[in-house]
Amino acid sequence: MKKLLLLAVICLSCGMVYAQPNPDSLAYQNQRKKINDMLTARSAKFGQYSASLSQHSGIFGMQTKKDIRRSNDMLMDIVKTDNDILQQTKVLLTLKNNQLDYRTFQQQTIQTKVKETEDNSLAYMSTINKLRDLNDKLKAEAQNAEKSEARLKFWLIISLILFIVTSILWITGKKRAIKA
Repeated sequence: MKKLLLLAVICLSCGMVYAQPNPDSLAYQNQRKKINDMLTARSAKFGQYSASLSQHSGIFGMQTKKDIRRSNDMLMDIVKTDNDILQQTKVLLTLKNNQLDYRTFQQQTIQTKVKETEDNSLAYMSTINKLRDLNDKLKAEAQNAEKSEARLKFWLIISLILFIVTSILWITGKKRAIKA
């Protein structure tokens, strides 16, 4: 049971160490180092425990109560270390989740800014297109107004010329009528 717990803790720790991308947080790095140091210390304690199990200082090569108590004390120390490792692993997971939450927040903020920029760009493009259409319409109206003005000037000139010619003919006709 204890070996399975040890194996699970080591696998969990190794999985966390190798599965993590390089996080930017100094607290996260320090926590990982602390857990790795604790795992190293635990491995050393387990080696001492294994050595104490093989010590037989009693008569006929048997273990004495003192040997068994020493082994049990070492085992209790290993269990305490395992509990500390689990607590620190929870802290590490909390730090990682906080980093993920912050990264998620950053990604959402960036996506929001991208969406706002895209919406603004579309609004600007729409406004530009409306203004181009209005400009084209105003140019067409200006051209029509110029054509109308040119026609009006043309007819005014023709009317003036006809008036002058008619006046000249009328005055010359009256002079002839007076002479005759």
